[in-house]
Amino acid sequence: MSRPLVATYRLQFREGTTFATAEGLAPYLADLGVSHLYASPIFSASPGSTHGYDVTDYNAFEADLGGADGFTAMSDALSSRDLGLILDFVPNHMGVSPKNDWWEDVLRWGADSRHAQIFDISWEAGKILVPVLGRPYGEALEAGDLSVIFDEENRQLRFDAAGYGLPIDPRTYGHVFSLIDHPERDRLVRRFAVASPSETEELWAGFDEHLADESFTAPFRAAVTTINADRQLLHDLHEAQAWRLAWWRTARERLTYRRFFEIADLIGVRQELRRVFARSHETILRLARERRLDGIRIDHVDGLADPKGYLDQLKAAFLSVRRSPSVHVEKILTGDERLRQSWEIEGTTGYEFITALSGLYVDASREEAMTQAYRDFLGEDEDLRAMIRVQKRTIFQHNLAGELAYLTNEAMAVAEKGLSTRDLGRDTIRRSIVEVAAALPVYRTYVSVEGVPRRDVAIIDDAVDLACTSREVEADEPIRFIGRLVKLDFESGPEIAGALNFTRRLQQTTGAVMAKAVEDTVFYRYNRLIALNEVGGEPDHYGADTEAFHEAMRIRCEDQPEGLLASTTHDTKRSEDARARLYTISEAPERWSALVEDFAARLAPFRKEIEPGLSSPDPAIEWGFYQSLLGVLPADFDPRDGAAAKAIGERLQTFMEKAVREAKRWTSWTSPSEPYETALRDFVAAALDAEASGDFLQTFWTTAQPFVAAGALNSLSQTAIKLAAPGVPDIYQGTEFYDFSLVDPDNRRTVDFAALADIAAGKADWPKLLSDWRSGRIKARLTVAGLALRGRAPALFTHGAYLPLACEGPLAEHVVAFARTDEDGRAAIVVAPRLSLALLDGAEDIAIAPERWAGTALILPEELAGLDFVDALTGAALKGAAGRLDLSEVLATLPVAMMASGLR
Repeated sequence: MSRPLVATYRLQFREGTTFATAEGLAPYLADLGVSHLYASPIFSASPGSTHGYDVTDYNAFEADLGGADGFTAMSDALSSRDLGLILDFVPNHMGVSPKNDWWEDVLRWGADSRHAQIFDISWEAGKILVPVLGRPYGEALEAGDLSVIFDEENRQLRFDAAGYGLPIDPRTYGHVFSLIDHPERDRLVRRFAVASPSETEELWAGFDEHLADESFTAPFRAAVTTINADRQLLHDLHEAQAWRLAWWRTARERLTYRRFFEIADLIGVRQELRRVFARSHETILRLARERRLDGIRIDHVDGLADPKGYLDQLKAAFLSVRRSPSVHVEKILTGDERLRQSWEIEGTTGYEFITALSGLYVDASREEAMTQAYRDFLGEDEDLRAMIRVQKRTIFQHNLAGELAYLTNEAMAVAEKGLSTRDLGRDTIRRSIVEVAAALPVYRTYVSVEGVPRRDVAIIDDAVDLACTSREVEADEPIRFIGRLVKLDFESGPEIAGALNFTRRLQQTTGAVMAKAVEDTVFYRYNRLIALNEVGGEPDHYGADTEAFHEAMRIRCEDQPEGLLASTTHDTKRSEDARARLYTISEAPERWSALVEDFAARLAPFRKEIEPGLSSPDPAIEWGFYQSLLGVLPADFDPRDGAAAKAIGERLQTFMEKAVREAKRWTSWTSPSEPYETALRDFVAAALDAEASGDFLQTFWTTAQPFVAAGALNSLSQTAIKLAAPGVPDIYQGTEFYDFSLVDPDNRRTVDFAALADIAAGKADWPKLLSDWRSGRIKARLTVAGLALRGRAPALFTHGAYLPLACEGPLAEHVVAFARTDEDGRAAIVVAPRLSLALLDGAEDIAIAPERWAGTALILPEELAGLDFVDALTGAALKGAAGRLDLSEVLATLPVAMMASGLR
């Protein structure tokens, strides 16, 4: 890497943010103190894409962002400020769009296309299913939704399905030519019937000559009209293609290609093939060679057939151009799972850091009280783990039914080869696959042709044992057979080959099962404390002591000292400051419960009965709504500002609609319940409208102030920790100030960068910033100061040692502290508050008087006891007396401290 990793700044391109935007931001980013711009996908994507993950050309910059010239200008601007560039790259899938030339060619020529092997298509399953019709095929045909059109620009025939265009195989043009009364008719029919992808230029050149002849053009167009007027002729032409149009609901069961999760518009790419890898990485490698690429973020690495093989190939490719960009992967680690060291990368994108942080701010001692409050409001118990198992089964059997059918076929093919397994039936095999996947505690395992990693053996065995206890399958033998498949536990070559095929696809699928069942279903159903319902999080891991956090940081030092430290991303369920505020509820569950009861009574007139036993919102959603409302309101919110309340209400309406559809309990994306959703929208609108609900919003905001202040203190605490923890801080656009965003699309709103431009101007006046804490400027100045400290010694904060610091005294439980040291004698210490609601003791201000800390001190280890420290924030000089640092001195000015020794 040509530039050391100090910190990254994530920028979401599209929706008005272009290369020119980033070019103009270069001075600001340099002043902020980051080292790298971390760009969302910037290559050509499907028309209208708001995110870029539906890439259509790996080797073309998105024209709407500024194209190649715009990228170069941005790159030059970044370099002029000594800023590096990290690109978000999407190797696992592409967008199925007419804009994707590779996909178009495959649709046109089928298995004969020179691009046929790029995509993960099951050619043996028959035609490529294109599930875009708004109704079943026969109904669409009869209703006139389908037609043949002549593409004037490209001079070719296309099939049109209510605006969705598809190429027509030249070898089937005879269906049209045969209707023409022209001397060249028979020759054209024969010529096109034997056409091949290798002679397209010659073929179309000859066709253009005929189109220039009016004696041919007129009957040709008439023939097209004839086909469109005759349903049977139109159907015959359709049936002659390599693809087949289908009702959109067909996708979940009969799709003939691997897709990203359950999105049929995103087709899997076979990066395991060297030719595919080479073609899709041409521009990435060129940018690295030209020193315009300093790092790469690999999207959804778990979707790849062989993640380690891909990363090895990527590393070799970069070495071939004599460059070594940093590599980070979007990998969600769950429980005690650790990053695979054999991957030899810098690290993950940092979701596990969010999980580690949450443990510091959630009061584990009050879990039962919060559970009881939630239970009382719902009127029933909820078992999170049982809910997850049920939803994993449902997602696999329903939403991913096509993937399950494919896996069942693969498993059956192996089972039929063994005398001890040939009696296993299809339904038994199918249910056994579901049970093993439902019992898997991680997103995927990493079995490959190289063998079964040791840690995966234990994961698979435990999952099989758990699946056997569920009794969803009557016998253990079929479940254990699935375990043998995944562990490649066979002796004969054909069985091993079959097991490999099965395992490769299963491993690509279990991540989708986990994500759709947990992140996109359960996390919108189980609303006890929604701050814990975060990507990679586990809502029943309710708080932890400081030692658990220190252990997580020690693991980071070992596994990924240059991994990203995320607190907000484009995929988080809510922003870091919203979570920081919501954590505080955990400290006062009885108080929150009483408030919710009052809120619910005030809004009772707006709760609507949909059917006997079901109201909208239902209790679980309503409990979650009040938390979402608490999390989304800006710290300087004025409930008398009707326009602001209305704007927030509209954002909440969008969020709540998504939440209930993702929950899939009373409504869903594929089967929306209009009565339930309308009632919910009206409920949210009333809550934010003083004319409807009177003083509800004013009361809500007034009574919430202790949580708001404590949340702001948590925000400063987690910011300070993030800036010094092992790894590389990743700052999501705009979160250098407070950000109270909800899940996407809310968290992808355009940032007003002009308003942030003076972030680093002048010397920080900390007392003034403290008194003005609601503006968020104190968080921004803390970020600038912390990044400046990191910039003075980047390696100290990545590869330096991590030392937990003990604290003693009356407020010891409210402090987390650690030191970073290196062999050059440099050291940094961070002190941050935790459990802030109790610490502030109901105050609505975040300034803490020094005497509040009296008697509480850090205990310094011997290697730190004699050092002189300077607080990088306030400039105060500090030195431990007798191996102690009194917090009344350390935190005399600010509630957080970032001290340094030996840094110049």
